[in-house]
Amino acid sequence: MQEISQNFPSVVSSLSRMKLNDSIKDEIVANQRYMPPGKSLMALNGALINIEDIDLYLLIDLVHQELSLADQFSKLKIPRTITQKLLSTVPPAESSMFRVDFRSTHVQYLNNLEEDAMYKRWRSNINEILMPVFPGQLRYIRKNLFHAVYVLDPATVCGLEVIDMIMSLYENHFPLRFGVILYSSKFIKSIEINGGELHSPVAEDDSPVNEDISSLIIRLFLFIKESHGTQTAFQFLSNVNRLRMESADSADDDALEIHHVEGAFVETILPKAKTPPQDMLLKLEKEKTFMDQSQESSMFVFKLGLTKLKCCLLMNGLVSESSEEALLNAMNDELQRIQEQVYYGNINSYTDVLEKVLSESGINRYNPQIITDAKVKPKFISLASSFLGRETELKDINYLHSPETVDDVKPVTHLLAVDVTSKKGMKLLHEGIRFLIGGSNGARLGVLFSASREADLPSIIFVKAFEITASTYSHKKKVLEFLDQLCSFYERTYLLASSATADSTQAFIDKVCEFAEANGLSSKVYRASLPEYSKGKVRKQLNKVVQFLHRQLGVESGANAVITNGRVTFPIDESTFLSHDLSLLESVEFKHRIKHIWEIIEEVNWQETYPDIDPDMLTSKFVSDIILFVTSSMAMRDRSSESARFEILSAEYSAVVFNSENSTIHIDAVIDPLSPTGQKLSSLLRVLQRYAQPSMRIVLNPMSSLVDIPLKNYYRYVVPTMDDFSNTDYSISGPKAFFANMPLSKTLTMNLDVPEPWLVEPVIAVHDLDNILLEKLGDTRTLQAVFELEALVLTGHCSEKDHEPPQGLQLILGTKSTPHLVDTLVMANLGYWQMKVSPGVWYLQLAPGRSSELYVLKEDGNVNEDRSLSKRITINDLRGKVVHMEVVKKKGKENEKLLVSSDEDSHSQAEGHWNSNFLKWASGFIGGSEQSKKEKAAVDHGKVERHGKTINIFSIASGHLYERFLKIMILSVLKNTCRPVKFWFIKNYLSPQFKDVIPHMAQEYGFEYELITYKWPTWLHKQKEKQRIIWAYKILFLDVIFPLSLEKVIFVDADQVVRADMGELYDMDIKGRPLAYTPFCDNNKDMDGYRFWRQGFWKDHLRGRPYHISALYVVDLKRFRETAAGDNLRVFYETLSKDPNSLANLDQDLPNYAQHTVPIFSLPQEWLWCESWCGNATKSKAKTIDLCNNPMTKEPKLQGARRIVSEWPDLDSEARQFTAKILGEEVVTLETPAPVGPMQTSGSDASSKGDLESKAEL
Repeated sequence: MQEISQNFPSVVSSLSRMKLNDSIKDEIVANQRYMPPGKSLMALNGALINIEDIDLYLLIDLVHQELSLADQFSKLKIPRTITQKLLSTVPPAESSMFRVDFRSTHVQYLNNLEEDAMYKRWRSNINEILMPVFPGQLRYIRKNLFHAVYVLDPATVCGLEVIDMIMSLYENHFPLRFGVILYSSKFIKSIEINGGELHSPVAEDDSPVNEDISSLIIRLFLFIKESHGTQTAFQFLSNVNRLRMESADSADDDALEIHHVEGAFVETILPKAKTPPQDMLLKLEKEKTFMDQSQESSMFVFKLGLTKLKCCLLMNGLVSESSEEALLNAMNDELQRIQEQVYYGNINSYTDVLEKVLSESGINRYNPQIITDAKVKPKFISLASSFLGRETELKDINYLHSPETVDDVKPVTHLLAVDVTSKKGMKLLHEGIRFLIGGSNGARLGVLFSASREADLPSIIFVKAFEITASTYSHKKKVLEFLDQLCSFYERTYLLASSATADSTQAFIDKVCEFAEANGLSSKVYRASLPEYSKGKVRKQLNKVVQFLHRQLGVESGANAVITNGRVTFPIDESTFLSHDLSLLESVEFKHRIKHIWEIIEEVNWQETYPDIDPDMLTSKFVSDIILFVTSSMAMRDRSSESARFEILSAEYSAVVFNSENSTIHIDAVIDPLSPTGQKLSSLLRVLQRYAQPSMRIVLNPMSSLVDIPLKNYYRYVVPTMDDFSNTDYSISGPKAFFANMPLSKTLTMNLDVPEPWLVEPVIAVHDLDNILLEKLGDTRTLQAVFELEALVLTGHCSEKDHEPPQGLQLILGTKSTPHLVDTLVMANLGYWQMKVSPGVWYLQLAPGRSSELYVLKEDGNVNEDRSLSKRITINDLRGKVVHMEVVKKKGKENEKLLVSSDEDSHSQAEGHWNSNFLKWASGFIGGSEQSKKEKAAVDHGKVERHGKTINIFSIASGHLYERFLKIMILSVLKNTCRPVKFWFIKNYLSPQFKDVIPHMAQEYGFEYELITYKWPTWLHKQKEKQRIIWAYKILFLDVIFPLSLEKVIFVDADQVVRADMGELYDMDIKGRPLAYTPFCDNNKDMDGYRFWRQGFWKDHLRGRPYHISALYVVDLKRFRETAAGDNLRVFYETLSKDPNSLANLDQDLPNYAQHTVPIFSLPQEWLWCESWCGNATKSKAKTIDLCNNPMTKEPKLQGARRIVSEWPDLDSEARQFTAKILGEEVVTLETPAPVGPMQTSGSDASSKGDLESKAEL
């Protein structure tokens, strides 16, 4: 398969004459009932691999990962058959659909669509939800499909505004069931202070003044609801907000006061009450009616974990923001899910929708640290490697269990890393003990004690007493109550004490013994052990844990953490991380990561498998440890949760099967052998088969019919070996691709297919790799080229609130000593950014200026506005790195925009120079150019002394012919321009010869240059033809390919000759437009039939605007970035490029199509003249001449250049002679080169000198 697919053009003729075996054909046809013809898939141990991005290094990493796990499992005494099962099991897809189960009497519903009279005219047939409607139209069905329950504090502005929104939507018959859960923020704080418990009941003589306004509103709401109905109670809340707003003197003066509440109460019940409302209010306040219900409602919200969200919406339990827009979005998202359930018959007219969805996926608590967004992956560590190594911390743990479950296998293990010298650490330990007291049949608890400061005697006694209890009395019924009392006493009496005496130490031991006896534990062990312990040994043990946590978690001493089967959670706020969160962790982790592994391990009969093992060792702890270590190790795997049913495909005739019973690696693949994917996979699978001996099942899936030859290229996959690295001359003995028996008379192009993060360039290539004609190579008949990995690409995605990209955010990357070496900005497209790096340690941070003024980097959930955060990035392999980062706006800057126009920005003058100190060094790194002191001094020591602001000119060329044109363009610019010039060249396609010559040319002629590059983003629709890729580079990445300090650049086509001072164009006022192009000429009437923009689509689209030519244009980069022009152009490109009939001239059609959004300034016509479109009448005024193709004559460019441009032969001769001198070639000197400097163009045509057929023409 490899031989055929990689040499297909040479064997296609022979293959076409072969007759296909009917058995093979029938099996392929049968298999293609289950998969489309030509589809390719690959799975490693059951998990699908993205074959679009697969490369050797990724595949090796994935295989190494599996082999390492197999080795760990072997050391854990897991049988090989079970290991194979574990490695092949695919975890259930992680759902981001966590619904908060809010079902409770504390939910106050405003309406009921199924029972209220106002909805009786609506139809009750739920199948109407599947009927098509106009966009934005609602479906009015008399069923409670959408429960919009808001959790709010009724004394806050947010809460009261939500009430008004609810009432407005309710009155307009919005098809939602509305409800609220009310709480008091002040009362919540008292709950937190009391350790998550309700404080003591209010005393009889408490003054009503002590009651907070939120609790008062809740009590009055509950009273009105009971006395006058729900609608009246909601009207009371609405009246409170109206009175608040009416009495506000200004927008800032909107605080709620007690008289607003009292006035609303009187106004609401006055028409309905028999007793004067004022008297009723006094009585209610005095008797504290409904106080218990109010407190319980707040407690319910506290236990749900929703208090930190202030106001929030629960749409059928899904947490969302409280705005009207968020409500509509949540409703539309839920609508699609309900429609799917109705379509498949899982929901019908008799189904209680809320009961169904909350029973299936409801959770009792919300904690965003645990229920992470799909884009934020939790942190995991492997505990097996620590256990199997020399570290003893995990081996010394004695676990605690819920009462009467000590002998049960526990699939879930919570390890608490507790700083025994901190209040936060003791709070976490307290909650862990309460979690077990509450009862958990599936989890156990272990504690890793550490100390952030020198542990004093009480701390040491506490740790020792805790360990004695866990090791000796874990099976006792009241051991948890004892530990709870011990924790409370230690924290209250000793933790905050400034010193500890011998008397207090003995008092602590006595108290420990007292607690033990009270809970049915013998105090003898404590009296015997606690006075005799070694203080130094305990302190050493605490320090060992600190070091262990630092190695495993990367945290300093004093860190408190929860490690649940390898998943690491750092409680941000001790007041809100409760025993309920441990229950939530247990539930989430068991469902998604542990259950399927536990079920496999349960199959093992350990006594039969290992008859020599002491039966006393095969305890529930042994099995629980196995589950802990296996699940934590498997959580570290970087693999997809997607799988495919390969087993349904027949593999008797049309498949390649390799069986290896002992292998822990199994490959399933479906391959179209005559596809680019098949060319690559055939090589990769051979490498894998040679070195890892996996079992394989490769099913062939060719296209059923072809309209064109499927492969038009020859392909080789280069695999490095150890021998390649043993020789010092890597360019000679390095890994090679060898092509033999190639067609001599066909024009070939050499391209590299490299891993996505690689930037590779040719460093040795005598011949033009774009135009290879082997028959013209002479006697050698051999062509050789050497390529080099120049750099790796660091990419990332940046987001802010709601995962929106901070469009235009500027980033810098460097080392600790030099923080700014390279820079870029964040695209609106997926928040994408890209920078070039080499292996090492890098630091990423926000650029000085507006980016760092408005934003701060959010690192590991923490935001610190007082210091500039940087993100540490380590590049330690050849796979590059994808970094996900989050930023937040600083306080007070929430409403400010990042992108502002120059005239609005007061810092505009300073912004252009903030990184000038590093520009020269960083620019060389960005472009990979070999900038030297000679080049730096070129302007000073060149033939012409130049003054003024540097003119930046950008161009691109590929192939020796266009590089020849490019040198002529450079000379024409320099001979007509007085100011310093810096050229910017796209490095991707330049030949080694050009890169060798250009430094000498810069030195000789006195200009600066820089080689720049940008890797095509993976998410952007890719072009396949090289010419179209080059066109795309002219327009798609203008905002990111140059350093941020560069403010303006002129693009000049390589085949252009300049006749004017480019300073005139550089300084031209383009009226605030980001781009300036020259419109196409209309002088040459012979070309009218080719002016497509004057008819059809283009005429309608342009609506009178000119169609511009892309051979020369000015980019105001500062304005281009401020207006997000690059993002807009990429959006247009992504939409249009997928249509093969769009963007025929990509670099030209795209900006012309987008000019309604990205405006273009039209340059005067004389700035670009070409014979095809302009005619000879205006040639004398031409400031630049472009050798554009003539669709009528199709004249070759070299021939046209000599005929059209009078100075072209002299410039060509000068460039070729200079090139020949640098390359060491002998050429005949035709004439002395003209002095470099401003010159006038002669009107007479010089006679054409013949081509010098030598390497000087390169």
